[in-house]
Amino acid sequence: MDVLFSEDQEILRSGVREFLERECGLATVRAIAEAGKGLPPALWKKLADLGWLGLCIPEEYGGAGLRCLDLVVMLEEMGRNLFPGAFLSAVVGGLALVLGGNEVQKRRLLPAIACGEQRVTLALCDEAGPWSAKGVAVEAHAAGAGFSLRGVKRFVPEANAADWLVVPARTSDDLEQSLTLFLVDPRAPGTSVELVPTTDTTRSYGEVLFTDVHVAPENVLGALGEGAPLLERIIDRAKVALCADACGGAQRVLELSVAYARTREQFGRPIGAQQAIQHRCADMLVRVEGARSATWRAAWCLDEGESAAHTAVSMAKAYASDAYLRVASDGIQIHGGLGFTWEQDLHLFFKRAALSSVLFGNSTQNRELVARALLD
Repeated sequence: MDVLFSEDQEILRSGVREFLERECGLATVRAIAEAGKGLPPALWKKLADLGWLGLCIPEEYGGAGLRCLDLVVMLEEMGRNLFPGAFLSAVVGGLALVLGGNEVQKRRLLPAIACGEQRVTLALCDEAGPWSAKGVAVEAHAAGAGFSLRGVKRFVPEANAADWLVVPARTSDDLEQSLTLFLVDPRAPGTSVELVPTTDTTRSYGEVLFTDVHVAPENVLGALGEGAPLLERIIDRAKVALCADACGGAQRVLELSVAYARTREQFGRPIGAQQAIQHRCADMLVRVEGARSATWRAAWCLDEGESAAHTAVSMAKAYASDAYLRVASDGIQIHGGLGFTWEQDLHLFFKRAALSSVLFGNSTQNRELVARALLD
């Protein structure tokens, strides 16, 4: 693994940072979150014009054809700026089509995703199941030439803004060979979407109810009954995307905390001169760098098709989730009473860290995956 980013990746990083600071700073993020209407269409159009929505979509389908590690570079900067709205979920939805779509599905949807006309999101978490193939409880029964879906999906990211949902469902009682992925129109008869309040107000999540929703056969994603391996590949990329967002957010909290420690004075000197504050900042830096290293390695393993990729992703998610939450908490402590006020941005980072830590499995669940891989 090359530990240095390429010149093109560094150019991408600086370009994303410059754009976000100009177009969507933290004050704008607050305004978008408080309005509760998602990302403004004009800003979404700018993302599409820059080619960001098709970053990992192959060039023959209108994308840039870049790799997972390039996506990590971009999402770190977005996490650093608490970028709101559907970008991360749309990227994951697009990757689901790249990985599992047939040629007709790819040519029908990927160009529209890359240019911002269509949005796809992954509806994974069931009413009472974990963030994995084993937790899928939504059922799909044969109905004429297609299928009929019944069940509930929870915490579906940006469900209210999506044009398509990628829905894993059970097509038989055989738990080993029953999982199939479907492309479902959230406006189809029998589908209802209800927004669910969460701690992270910069993004929206919804609960989707399927009541005998008809799905045409051409909207089956991948092979019938063989969706578990495909879903695992999609989840791995979603985890890496979340890890990158966490690394960027933790880095920004560290920057804000160090800047505050240098300027806030008590008893005639900066609080950063106190050893306790210095040690806390040092611990924050160690956690940020550790999370980055784990995330970059996981992305590289996915790009290279390494056999250890799934384990590397689980390690990254376990470490980065804990690191972001701890760094955000430490940042609030360094700011003292001011850190708990609404006027400060730290609570926004903490809330995102808290929710991101449970998405696609918390640290305990991901450590269990690592342990199983070691013992197998």
